[in-house]
Amino acid sequence: MLLLFVFPLWAQGQAADERLSFIGMRLAELIERFGPPGMVLAARGNEIWQDDVVFQYAEGDFYIYRDRVWQVKLASVCGVSNGDRKAVVLLVLGNAAEDRGDYMIWPVAGKDWPLTLRVNFNNTGHVSAIYLYRPDF
Repeated sequence: MLLLFVFPLWAQGQAADERLSFIGMRLAELIERFGPPGMVLAARGNEIWQDDVVFQYAEGDFYIYRDRVWQVKLASVCGVSNGDRKAVVLLVLGNAAEDRGDYMIWPVAGKDWPLTLRVNFNNTGHVSAIYLYRPDF
């Protein structure tokens, strides 16, 4: 009986771990794994050096710097999904999450480099975007 409750949680943990591995992928690995992107676009930053090439896939939007993925926009990760209420996100992420009003950031442990989860909220307090990224880029 316990397995009926534990297995779905284990499967969710596995999927989250897989999505965490997207950060740091080389461009060749990304294309080998997901094939050619459905769309390629440019994301303009505030400074010229902040411009990115974005590969859009069903799995998410992959932001490329030089030859590596440094950021991914996802529909869900780490127990948080688009459309969730802010109170739910606070409960899921716990005390380590920093509430900054219209967004939250949460440090993600367990990788060889720092990772951060950013959850944006719309004016109704629901998740509007989720980004997983390397804050040192």
